[in-house]
Amino acid sequence: MMSEYQPPKVWTFDSESGGTWSKLNRPTAGATHEKALPVGKHPLQLHSLATPNGQKVTIMLEELLAAGESGAEYDAHLIKIGDGDQFSSGFVGINPNSKIPALLDCSDDQEIRVFESGAILLYLAEKFGHFLPATLSERTEVMNWLFWLQGSAPYLGGGFGHFYSYAPEKFEYPINRFAMETKRQLDLLNQQLAANEFIAGEQYSIADMAIWPWYGNLVRGLIYDAGEFLNVQSYSHVQRWAEQLWQRPAVQRGNIVNKTWGEPWQQLPERHSASDIDNVLKLKP
Repeated sequence: MMSEYQPPKVWTFDSESGGTWSKLNRPTAGATHEKALPVGKHPLQLHSLATPNGQKVTIMLEELLAAGESGAEYDAHLIKIGDGDQFSSGFVGINPNSKIPALLDCSDDQEIRVFESGAILLYLAEKFGHFLPATLSERTEVMNWLFWLQGSAPYLGGGFGHFYSYAPEKFEYPINRFAMETKRQLDLLNQQLAANEFIAGEQYSIADMAIWPWYGNLVRGLIYDAGEFLNVQSYSHVQRWAEQLWQRPAVQRGNIVNKTWGEPWQQLPERHSASDIDNVLKLKP
């Protein structure tokens, strides 16, 4: 029998506990070291890693380029969160929360920092006028689902993903708790997609780009290796949507940017031109 945990009167930080990603977080904010960020040749400077949150933005940027928006050309610089790059003074200057992704827009002789992945999607949609409907009712529905994702993904990533895949020990209660919530979210998406081609209706939008890297990758078996455990095949409408989006070239292109794992044709640590992605995709057998 496992003894019940007794919380101390005052919690203290133990940097040696917490499993695989334990050193990515700490109980204080701010920079830990001085280091300037690299600067590329394009007005849009992205500093990120190809986690689901990072993929949201690179997919959006590739979709904008596919839509003919040449002003969406960007440099994507790698942030190695395992090495603590997110705690550098340069990165904290863009995102004081020290989380990827972070975007610096140097267009029009000014610098605008944008942090939080949902905020970046909204910023780019408004800047370029794509993937966000103009009518109030349709726009509101997109925003409903964008904000749903921003509130739901921590249950999937920080909750289920952590305890199922990354925690140093397996504990039944948290795995059950977060598996239940993850399946509820999948069921919600399945019902929504049974009546709609895309998440917010009949138009592809930033809501799809926000949700796909989390739930699309989950049902396609690309994160947490939990497909059988969660019975993801039973969510047929989510499966249809996930595959439909995967067939979009911009989704496939954005999926590999700032990625340092997988097969050679799935990795592109940094992106500075369209040809960088082209050259990697050519490696696929």
